[in-house]
Amino acid sequence: MTEFRFHHLERFRVDQALPHLLERACEAGRRIIVRAPSDEMVAALNDRLWTYDDASFLPHGAAGDGESASHPIFLTARAENPNNAKMLVLLSGAEASPEDDAFEEVLFLFDGRDAGAVAEARARWKALKDERRTLSYWREGEDGWERAR
Repeated sequence: MTEFRFHHLERFRVDQALPHLLERACEAGRRIIVRAPSDEMVAALNDRLWTYDDASFLPHGAAGDGESASHPIFLTARAENPNNAKMLVLLSGAEASPEDDAFEEVLFLFDGRDAGAVAEARARWKALKDERRTLSYWREGEDGWERAR
């Protein structure tokens, strides 16, 4: 059964928080899809993941970066899973898809300073709760992510 996790950003921007979430998921051996709302955002995130930290490396790619199946992290603006990922990171504004149920974990990452993103997250939460899905809510804390009750 798919677990849906909502990650509420309050201190960092998506491009600042995403690399650290991806590092932890990669360390746990996960293959990941990051679905953004546009091809422009995919390109910006692709660049950001190469440059966010000189001491770190996140193996990733997007369409046009070689064999899609070989990338542990694949960035896209479409509902696809070319790298056989088990985890989906769905950014605010990206379309949810019925195929998302194929993932073990779907993480919604949204900016709490953006009223539209908060409204979108609340609507998604309500719809999933009405479907009796497994949900959890996480907020940024002083020492990283904290599960809220």
